[in-house]
Amino acid sequence: MIRLRPLVALSIALILVAGGPLAAQQQPAPPPSTAPAPAQTSPLPTTTAPNPVPDPGKSAAPAPEQAVALPPAGQAAVGTPGRPTLADKPGEPGDVDEVTLPAKPAAILSGKTKWEEAVPNLRQAFARIEADLAKIGVAPAGRPLAVFTRTDDDGFEFEAMIPVAAAPAQAPAEADGLHFGTTPAGKALRFAHRGSYESIDGTYETLTAYLDAKDIVVQDRFVEEYATDLKDGTDDNLDVNIYALLK
Repeated sequence: MIRLRPLVALSIALILVAGGPLAAQQQPAPPPSTAPAPAQTSPLPTTTAPNPVPDPGKSAAPAPEQAVALPPAGQAAVGTPGRPTLADKPGEPGDVDEVTLPAKPAAILSGKTKWEEAVPNLRQAFARIEADLAKIGVAPAGRPLAVFTRTDDDGFEFEAMIPVAAAPAQAPAEADGLHFGTTPAGKALRFAHRGSYESIDGTYETLTAYLDAKDIVVQDRFVEEYATDLKDGTDDNLDVNIYALLK
């Protein structure tokens, strides 16, 4: 698999828009406000076709029955109050939502990996954080996040994060590199990815094209939030929120 280098793609988009009269073309930003947790969302217009108007002469087809899988021991199901996503309203593939991300306390572990080893190394980082939190009696309070801080052709550097209700009064020694901080906060655009991690490049291409078309400038980092467990690169049931942080 040839993995798209998201930060490189975003840098290309920034170069394309840097020479234009950005200040004159951009819509004025809404006035800042105190963002409650979880984040508030506001859908933005895209090229996604609207849902068809239902025919009153036809009855809606019943939804297929689906088995409800129980979460692993010690982990709450997605969407429950114990492990919520940063934005309370789920995103839809093809849509772009403007969200305000709250700064939440988080356990953080820095790392680096090659592109072909991204999924197992991210999973390992999250497992180490969960294990360290269990040792000190701190419960996770949100879905895992990966903040990508640097990329190149071989791989990327990242900060793996798991939100918590509050950082411990006395932080443990950073024997394994674990430390406490906060999740990225502020205005961001959310792009929802549904499907395998191997196919996530398509969502990043949509993200880059959207930023280019709208002349939007973002920070040189991005955030992936795993609303479902990151199992392997071929899991078609993966649900990822990708956040592009606005400057």
